[in-house]
Amino acid sequence: MTSTTAPTRQARLALTPHTSLAGLLDGAWWPYSRDLAAELPPLVDALRGRCGRITRITANPGPWPASTYQIPVGGHAVHVGWFTDLDPDAMILLSYNRDRCDLLVIPPETAPDSATRLMAAASTPGNLHTTSALMSDENATGRRLREAQVGEDTWETEGGAYPQPHPRPRPVVGARMIALPRSMWR
Repeated sequence: MTSTTAPTRQARLALTPHTSLAGLLDGAWWPYSRDLAAELPPLVDALRGRCGRITRITANPGPWPASTYQIPVGGHAVHVGWFTDLDPDAMILLSYNRDRCDLLVIPPETAPDSATRLMAAASTPGNLHTTSALMSDENATGRRLREAQVGEDTWETEGGAYPQPHPRPRPVVGARMIALPRSMWR
């Protein structure tokens, strides 16, 4: 008799590249559910090459409904420390060789475009934003994008009768400024 196991999903993880620019976070993780026992094994496997064998994690119990203190992962147990004073959107993973990995935990119900922006921001080398600052910034960005979409939908449904002023484009921070010919100015 052969036994089959359900295929495990690959962890949705974005890590900072190895660089001399130290930041507050080592990356972001976007779990598929709030079941830590199911979500932790793929995450630990994904981090094995970078951090070694993960033996402990610390997390806030708020986002995770079942509060267990050990989770079996690949033949060993990962000890879970629950700390209510830790940011609910953060997780710290500690390895056997004393490496530490601080991750932004993106809620599983987050929209894909929002999660993509959060993962990119958290995995930027030299990032000095906290998890709460990143989540707050993304909430504001998402709200602005939704408002812009509502305005565009209103415009389309009204047949374009009321011209909306276009906001002036802002330069992208860190981008090179290239002078445009006057004929391309608005």
